[in-house]
Amino acid sequence: MISVTELRNGTKVEMDGGLWECLEYSHLKMGRGGAKVVTKFRNMESGSIVDRTFNSGEKLQDIYVEGKKMQYLYKDGNDFVFMDLDTYDQVYLAPNLVGDAAKFMKENTEVEVAMYGEKALSISLPNQVILKIVQTDPGVRGDTVSGGTKPATLETGAVVQVPLFVEQDTDVKVDTRTGQYLSRA
Repeated sequence: MISVTELRNGTKVEMDGGLWECLEYSHLKMGRGGAKVVTKFRNMESGSIVDRTFNSGEKLQDIYVEGKKMQYLYKDGNDFVFMDLDTYDQVYLAPNLVGDAAKFMKENTEVEVAMYGEKALSISLPNQVILKIVQTDPGVRGDTVSGGTKPATLETGAVVQVPLFVEQDTDVKVDTRTGQYLSRA
C-alpha cells in the first residue's frame, strides 16, 4: 500500500476494481483543514481518464508491472500476434492494447510488453525504427525558400513528412514517440 502523497506521474495502482496509471497529481493545502491530493488517472485496460481527489491520509494498493521482451510476428484478423522471447509462447493482443504503435511495427520488431501477472496491459516500441518508404512524390528543387517537406508512405502504412530530397525505396529512421522523420538510414 502507498499513501496518496507518494503518487508520481507513471505510478500504477489498483483501485475501484481496475488497474490505473497516474497521469497528473497536485498537492493542495487548504488554509484551514487537511491537505488534499488532486489526481488524474488513466485506466490501463480501457483507456478512460478519471479525475479523483483524495484526503492526504488515504492509501492505495500499488501494483508491480513487469516489462517482457516480445517480438511482433504477424497480424491475425484484428489481433496482433507476439512471441515471448524467453518462453517462445505466442500471445494475441487486441488492437486497443497496441494502439498507435501499430503504425510503426513491422514483422520481427522487438517490443516491450507491460504485463501484470499474465495480463498484457500495453506495449512500447523502441524510440527509433528503420522503415522503407513505399510511396512518395518526387521532390522538385526550387519550390521553397528553405527546406520543404513532402508526405511519404512507409511500409507499415504510416505517413510521415520527409525532406524533398528523400526518394521512394529509401530506408529512413522514424521517431516512434512523435512520428517524425529523423534521418536516412
